Amino acid sequence: MARERRDRGETDSRDNALVDFVVKIRRSACVVKGGRRFSFNALVVVGDRRGKVSYGYGKANEVPPAVEKAIKEGEGNVGRSKKVSVRGSTIPHRVIGKYGASRVILVPAGPGTGVKAGPGVREVLQACGISNILTKVHGSTNPLNLVKATLNGLAQLRTKEDVARLRGVQL
Repeated sequence: MARERRDRGETDSRDNALVDFVVKIRRSACVVKGGRRFSFNALVVVGDRRGKVSYGYGKANEVPPAVEKAIKEGEGNVGRSKKVSVRGSTIPHRVIGKYGASRVILVPAGPGTGVKAGPGVREVLQACGISNILTKVHGSTNPLNLVKATLNGLAQLRTKEDVARLRGVQL
């Protein structure tokens, strides 16, 4: 029951209105004398749907502890993350997020468009609270790099007021 709610992005009241999305679960194998020993890695995106978003990466010998570790790390990182500049339900301007060999292009969209994005990018945007946006991925499609590139792009966003204040001009 709790896992189903978490996968849909719903939260309990005790979670302080944070939503989490499991982006990727990977299995890793270590060959030992008696055979293979498996461990699991979980990538989770955590956000408050009001502009604060982060990710967590957890590793454990079973899937549920790996997911719990990732959620705990992501919740800790959300408090330290900067709030994203959102204009209504979209972003204020076009931006390109880069991380490693991944490039994510984020383009504002009109009302009713929805989130046109692939896995990894979609979860970050939904956890951030953006509901109308167009995206395109170039280069590597590694989920961890896509999440980091999307967060990099969101960190570059500026509102008109921010730009006016930085330049020292009146609008």
